[in-house]
Amino acid sequence: MADATKSATLTYDGTTYQLPVLTPSVGPEVIDIRKLYAQSGMFTYDPGFTSTAACDSTITYIDGEAGHLLHRGYPIEQLAMQSHYLEVCFLLLYGHLPKADELEMFESTITRHTMIHEQMHYFFRGFRRDSHPMATMVGVVGAMSAFYHDSTDVGDDRQREVASHRLIAKMPTIAAMAYKYSIGQPFVYPRNDLDYASNFLHMCFSVPAEQYQVNPILARAMDRILTLHADHEQNASTSTVRLASSSGANPFACIAAGIACLWGPAHGGANQACLEMLREIGTVDRIPEFIARAKDKNDPFRLMGFGHRVYKNFDPRAKVMKQSADEVLELLGVHNNPTLQVAKELERIALEDPYFIEKKLYPNVDFYSGIILDAMGFPTSMFTPIFAMARTVGWISQWKEQLADPQLKIGRPRQLYLGDVARDYVDIEKR
Repeated sequence: MADATKSATLTYDGTTYQLPVLTPSVGPEVIDIRKLYAQSGMFTYDPGFTSTAACDSTITYIDGEAGHLLHRGYPIEQLAMQSHYLEVCFLLLYGHLPKADELEMFESTITRHTMIHEQMHYFFRGFRRDSHPMATMVGVVGAMSAFYHDSTDVGDDRQREVASHRLIAKMPTIAAMAYKYSIGQPFVYPRNDLDYASNFLHMCFSVPAEQYQVNPILARAMDRILTLHADHEQNASTSTVRLASSSGANPFACIAAGIACLWGPAHGGANQACLEMLREIGTVDRIPEFIARAKDKNDPFRLMGFGHRVYKNFDPRAKVMKQSADEVLELLGVHNNPTLQVAKELERIALEDPYFIEKKLYPNVDFYSGIILDAMGFPTSMFTPIFAMARTVGWISQWKEQLADPQLKIGRPRQLYLGDVARDYVDIEKR
């Protein structure tokens, strides 16, 4: 916890209150209001918690103005280009880059946990075939607590560790099974001879009738998608995981809560919404029409995949994702695809049009990830499950950090009540 070396003064109704100011290692200073209610009888009001720090953390830092994203101090661009997903998982979980023997042990542990309990196959079959894969994932991940009783005690360090490994390892298997179930194909078991990203692609696209070779360029692109989505500080789903965790809920319930929150189109569903927008535009010649609508303040239409709530500059993840998108499109030779032609032309306009530049509406990570996943052959319904698979390590890291925090309290936001004051009950005959 940061030490308060400064203070802020709040004066209200003739009374002055001294509020400690906490200084982070990087980022804006924070006014500590924990004792404000006890001293003054007042709360603060902050819808969306956009000006409130609900915890202290050492995992991820975002500078939205400069366009920086750091995991344990390492820039995301370096991690995405020089590292790989499981190494980043280790970094997020344990706070340092692993040595060779540590990474080998970690990768081996994750690989050995990729299979799921065989009885869980029957659980999948309880869903309708047309169920959205995210609905399936929320249910299956929440049900893991019924299959893995030996890793639900959040007060046991070893059980927390086992639950962490299980969730990271089994999430690709669960996501792939949700996909296979939705298209009526048989489940494909994980393989210990494949790396994390290749294993996921194999479980999604292989069939028993023929061999499937994972293309290394596609595997690398998938690994980058996972790395670039691994954690993103205190976003809506991460905050949901922390809030659920504050009650002492088991890890599988907490991650299921995070998946449910991620499902929203304003959060994890943004890349799906972006691709659907590209398909709505349809052809390159219709782009000016939609650009004009985006500039019209009286038109509710919004260009999805441009700009970001946090980043007021270029999304640092988008730079790496753009390179992967170019590699994948070149490999697959899908340049004649109308949707992808629209995407490339829209990207060009956004990087050159004064309107986009002035408002800093740069293509974001959702714009490029949707293009890549579509080119790989994933339906839009799988975009958010893949996001959930990637973000699991971030949720788990935040969950572990919170449980180790001696200041942990159950989350209990306050409210500004604007309803009726006390009223007397009236019998139904007199209403």
